[in-house]
Amino acid sequence: MAKKAVLIGALDTKGAEFAFVRDILMQAGVETLVIDTGILEEPAFAPDISSSEVAAEGGASLDELRQTKDRGKAVAAMTAGAAQIVKRLVAEEQVGALFGMGGTAGTTVSASAMQASPVGIPKLLVSTVASGNTRPYVGEKDIMMMYSVIDIAGINSLSMRILSNAAYALIGMIRGGQGETATAMQEAKPMLGMTMFGVTTPCCTEVRKALEAKGFEILVFHATGAGGMAMEELIRAGFIQGVLDITTTELADDLVGGIFSAGPDRLSAAAERGIPQVVSVGALDMVNFGPPETVPTQFQGRTFYQHNPTTTLMRTTIEENRELGRRLARKLNRNVGRTVVLFPHGGVSLLDMSGKAFDGIEERKALFEGLRSELDPAIPLMETQDDINHPAVAETIASQFLTLYDK
Repeated sequence: MAKKAVLIGALDTKGAEFAFVRDILMQAGVETLVIDTGILEEPAFAPDISSSEVAAEGGASLDELRQTKDRGKAVAAMTAGAAQIVKRLVAEEQVGALFGMGGTAGTTVSASAMQASPVGIPKLLVSTVASGNTRPYVGEKDIMMMYSVIDIAGINSLSMRILSNAAYALIGMIRGGQGETATAMQEAKPMLGMTMFGVTTPCCTEVRKALEAKGFEILVFHATGAGGMAMEELIRAGFIQGVLDITTTELADDLVGGIFSAGPDRLSAAAERGIPQVVSVGALDMVNFGPPETVPTQFQGRTFYQHNPTTTLMRTTIEENRELGRRLARKLNRNVGRTVVLFPHGGVSLLDMSGKAFDGIEERKALFEGLRSELDPAIPLMETQDDINHPAVAETIASQFLTLYDK
């Protein structure tokens, strides 16, 4: 079965625009499958999957949605339904690429459907809100958002240019993917995930070099919340065969209320899949905020460090560190037999060292005590008096991972 470009959108209000993109794709020899998510009127052209089918998948009746005229309820139903249909089409191996366009509602529906598909499938979303905060739409998936510049309301000389560019970009991604050979996929190196911050970069760089020399491919994730969530998603999707979770700082933001939280599921995926992981406590000395004026007032009097004009770092306290150690242990206990923990008593970041802004002997002691108090005794807890960025620490992490991976 040939894979198709799946177009998702409201054919009652955006029918002419979707027909325009569909025709370009078909003229280029790309098969299409159109999913209608419109609820106001009949579609401008016949879709492959009707809006009534989408509504039913979302647990609603199209007739009822039209009668009640509750926009919020309608968008929620079509969002859920489109995601379910895309999941099914992916399972049936029909999806070669995903395309959507719209304003806030259309973007929400299309983005949800795209988030329901695996990383690697091309996803292109033309949106009126693509120049703003796109994280709610992109999430942890490889969704390409393209700003529509003008509202998606008719075909004119400018919209034709923008939509043509989008269509040709999608064609390029589809054809590029078709060019991948089975041989190339078979020759792919084992892929590992690594978390890094600027304050743990020396350690991560040396570990990466050591393991790349051993034939591994390393994906480095910036531990800014979205980075940790993206790594967890790729682990669950089966892309990553091992983890070097050197920088677990997102746990601190989740505990204290910083801007880089990766949510409660951080450090869950490796355990779910039972893959090897070496974990450390990198950058648990800090919680992240934006510019100084954005720091919540309840933190007045704490120790801060201005990392750059847009990033303010706050030192974690003794009690926060003790709780972080406990939380980390409880998460790691789910992957006994495939986990090694390394604790650097000399410092957990470039700022947590003798003479530096966040140097905290008592904080590190509390972090270690919390970790040791709840860590399963079957999980090796390795200790070093060096700081996390000492070359010997990187060497130990790399060698421990190789031992764990070969088990």
